Amino acid sequence: MRSSPQRLPALLLGTALIAGVLGIGTIASAADTDDSTPPAAVAADAHSGHVMAASTQASGDDADGDGYIPAVPQVTGVTPSTATPPPAYHHEFQAGCAVTHTAPDDPIVYPGQFGKSHDHTFMGNTSTDAASTTGSLYGGNTTCKAPADASAYWMPSLYKGDQKILPVGPQVIYYKAGVTDYRSVRPFPKGLRFVVGNPMQSAQEFRGHKGFVEGWECGDSFFNTDFPASCPIRPDVQLNLRMQAPSCWNGLYLDTPDHQSHMAYPVVKPGTNDNMCPASHPVALPMIEFKMAWPVNGDMSQVRLASGRGYSFHYDFFNAWEERTLKALVDHCIVGGLQCDTRGFDLYRPERGAVLNADHRLP
Repeated sequence: MRSSPQRLPALLLGTALIAGVLGIGTIASAADTDDSTPPAAVAADAHSGHVMAASTQASGDDADGDGYIPAVPQVTGVTPSTATPPPAYHHEFQAGCAVTHTAPDDPIVYPGQFGKSHDHTFMGNTSTDAASTTGSLYGGNTTCKAPADASAYWMPSLYKGDQKILPVGPQVIYYKAGVTDYRSVRPFPKGLRFVVGNPMQSAQEFRGHKGFVEGWECGDSFFNTDFPASCPIRPDVQLNLRMQAPSCWNGLYLDTPDHQSHMAYPVVKPGTNDNMCPASHPVALPMIEFKMAWPVNGDMSQVRLASGRGYSFHYDFFNAWEERTLKALVDHCIVGGLQCDTRGFDLYRPERGAVLNADHRLP
């Protein structure tokens, strides 16, 4: 199991994040202004769904429809940790979750509005749809290896021409420490949800996004903001993407109207190379990293996302873990400084044991 480096620049999220959500320029880069995308992908830019507008519709979790869902209880009085912990190269575990279904739904951005979004590929909870709430997801059936993980994970569907291409088998979703003091990480609060990235972002904004890891890759082609023109035609070659989520929480809301500003990426502690949470978002939570693989290679000229070009990639997370199991994995693997698999077992530290049994359940 390989852990990715965390490329987290030292800029506070602040207005830059909100501007990105609204489609206003955020972090610009002179590199990767790639406009050589095929016509099929360009055509997909004209989609009408999912423009990341503020929530305006009431839902089971947001009775007044104002987009703010308060945490109960709210977490206050937290100071971001500046401590230097004992050295530990890894502090993570995996959630292996397979695709369940696809649908033009998004219970975060368009709650209760069936068919309003562009098409999404859902993983984890098998019941996820536009009407999903914390209550409907919690304790539900799941394709994640741990039955306690009834969370919903989703991303725009990928097409080659008119054919929808779905990832095969469990996908790698890392839960890791985004801050240097991995001992300060605590589990997600029940019902937390957020969107990573923005379907309206430009190639420059995608490349400059704080969650950008390696972009689109296949074979020996890496760091692409858009789909490579071609990928080697070999059984071992798939199209891959890795993207990290913000991991610092303001402690107040499970969601906000833009679905992002209650979360922030870590910042660099002044005068060091250490990452810490900003004072505005002091609560350190696990950093999710999607590591997705689509079974497509060869000529990529007809490959596109339901949201548009490759740099429109984004994803959503809606937490519905059973609390005891998530806490056990976070405490053992992240706080414990281990490199765990889906059972909470570190192959290199077998003496530390596993969290879950052979059925991926707490003993």
